[in-house]
Amino acid sequence: MVDKFSKETRSYVMSRIRGKDTKPEILVRSYLFSKGLRFRKNDRRYPGSPDVVLPKYNTVVFVHGCFWHLHEGCKYASMPKSNVDYWEKKLYGNRERDERNRKQLEEMGWNVITVWECELKKDKLEQTLEELYAQITSEL
Repeated sequence: MVDKFSKETRSYVMSRIRGKDTKPEILVRSYLFSKGLRFRKNDRRYPGSPDVVLPKYNTVVFVHGCFWHLHEGCKYASMPKSNVDYWEKKLYGNRERDERNRKQLEEMGWNVITVWECELKKDKLEQTLEELYAQITSEL
């Protein structure tokens, strides 16, 4: 299948994708901060550089994009139809790395919570954030 964009346009589009400070991450952090929780963000001292590190609660939070981390059973996690070999290696590699990081963090004694991008859509947002807050604070 031929790409819709020219090579230069595709390169530009891909260059705009960021690994941190994404809208879903900012949404989660803003909510947690408004609830009085204080945290570190994208702390590179820990495996996977968790999006939110809450030392007081011994908890880390990852905010994953459904496409980039292949959220199982999610309509937003579809495999691209062009350059399939590259994308399979890339996306399944992301999933394996996430699992390795999760295990390492759990071995270090951290509670690991993953929030998926699809859980932050308007219809589920409030419930997801309330459950996240409850999950974090109940760990004390």
